[in-house]
Amino acid sequence: MNGDEASLIEVANLSVAYGDHTVFRNVSFSVKRGEVFVILGGSGCGKSTLLKHMIGLRQPAEGTIAIEGEEIVHGNPARRSRILRRIGVMYQSGALFGSMNLLENVSLPLEEFTQLHAEGIERIARMKLEWVGLDSFADYMPSEISGGMQKRAAIARAMALDPSILFLDEPSAGLDPITSAELDVLIRNLSRNLGITFVVVTHELPSIYAIADRVIMLDKERKGIIATGDPRILRDRHEEPSVRRFFNREAA
Repeated sequence: MNGDEASLIEVANLSVAYGDHTVFRNVSFSVKRGEVFVILGGSGCGKSTLLKHMIGLRQPAEGTIAIEGEEIVHGNPARRSRILRRIGVMYQSGALFGSMNLLENVSLPLEEFTQLHAEGIERIARMKLEWVGLDSFADYMPSEISGGMQKRAAIARAMALDPSILFLDEPSAGLDPITSAELDVLIRNLSRNLGITFVVVTHELPSIYAIADRVIMLDKERKGIIATGDPRILRDRHEEPSVRRFFNREAA
């Protein structure tokens, strides 16, 4: 883990419901500065729902979320907007704009949220592409590169405004094992070399073991967190058989 042990994100007593259906209730945890923090669990447990609340796309039924000490659930809109600009997000599909090349995709946040001149924007965008190993593909369209490269380009765009936190939703989805492992290495290197804090939603066990400093495991039936800690310790020593089964891919 990089940096100090200070918490960068604090989630307290978060409850999410859609009508009469409760997704989870009273979920509380913190994310420390510089760590790779993974949210995992079985299908329908609320992993991606939790992520959407942490990046401000949804409002919870109850609870609070603070990023760098600033409340995003109940804060005023202008301050909330400023806080959310400190984060970067990579969605599961990558969500690159198909009509723009990679350089233009990465430049877009800089054009929208900064006053930089065109040369400065291009220089920064090329640097971000270099960080993810795509500096020689700046002029390529998303349709001309592989799925793994699209994910890398999406990470470069998420880093355009130098966020302190990157949120990744199922980064390995749809990738072959080798490409997925290469993406895991990139995530670890960005965390170690740049001190970026990562919050990652995934159920891919090889990726979890490769990148996670710490995990929380959500459970659909109990509607909350059932395990927290180092994934290897949870796999080998957790007192609940259901947790050990998940990490060992064993049927009940």
